[in-house]
Amino acid sequence: MDLLSLILVVSGLCLFEIISSIDNAIINAEVLSTMEEKARRWFLVWGLLLAVFVIRGLLPWLIVWITTPSLGPVEALFATFSSDPAVVEAIETSSPILLIGGGTFLIFLFFHWLFVDEKNFGLPGERFFSRQSVWFFAVVSILLCSIVWFAMQVSPMMGFGAVVGSTAFFIVHGFRQNAEVQEARLKDRKISDISKIFYLEVIDATFSIDGVIGAFAFTLAVPLILIGNSIGAFVVRELTIRNIEKIKCYQFLKNGAMYSIFVLGTIMILDSFGVHIPTWLSPVVTFVIVGYFFYKSSLCRVDYSKTV
Repeated sequence: MDLLSLILVVSGLCLFEIISSIDNAIINAEVLSTMEEKARRWFLVWGLLLAVFVIRGLLPWLIVWITTPSLGPVEALFATFSSDPAVVEAIETSSPILLIGGGTFLIFLFFHWLFVDEKNFGLPGERFFSRQSVWFFAVVSILLCSIVWFAMQVSPMMGFGAVVGSTAFFIVHGFRQNAEVQEARLKDRKISDISKIFYLEVIDATFSIDGVIGAFAFTLAVPLILIGNSIGAFVVRELTIRNIEKIKCYQFLKNGAMYSIFVLGTIMILDSFGVHIPTWLSPVVTFVIVGYFFYKSSLCRVDYSKTV
């Protein structure tokens, strides 16, 4: 991978981490506003280290290691940069399982947003799908059956990987849903700051999984994922304490994040079936989609300011 590709991949990872964590930043800011200064400072400093090095660093490394158990821990970390033919072969053999599982997770996440989640309607058709929320489970069930059917023609382990991806989605969604329910209660100033910090760490972990899994659409290189996601996590923390109200004004950024997730999930599934995907495609598509919805949000802000 040349220097330009490295810069493009890391930039794409950083942007994707930022936009996929916007909801997390908003929740963090609202809960932090009810906490003492000392507790806020502890979370923003030590919580950042935990979010970066434990979750966004440890998780992708574990995923690569679990899907390629023949590699040792060090080899799993630097596998995609290795010139050892045995390591390269191991990664090529196991990567379809990782990619199809991650792609299934991301596509399920997109359809849940499209059918079920509350949203600002940024494109024609979104309002229609929001009225058909009862069809979410039918759509993802049929989709999973189709993915598993075609995957089984290639490898039983690929089919299993798709099932693991869908299972991971429902587990993570359950934890996230419970955390969001607890959010209103934790805004109460009577709740201890320690409880609030614990809550923020848990919800940060659940939100970070989207960014970690989506990162594999950009690269399988764990060091690059760690660098890109770490920069993105730092920017999100800065937004949490500085410009969160301004970010809320860009009402369609979440739409951009979810359409990016859909495209990245599709890329991962196609890649798992052996379709050649250029290295530059994932970051370029992410920049284009997010750029469009950022521009659309900016126009809405201008229109709103003229009417006030």
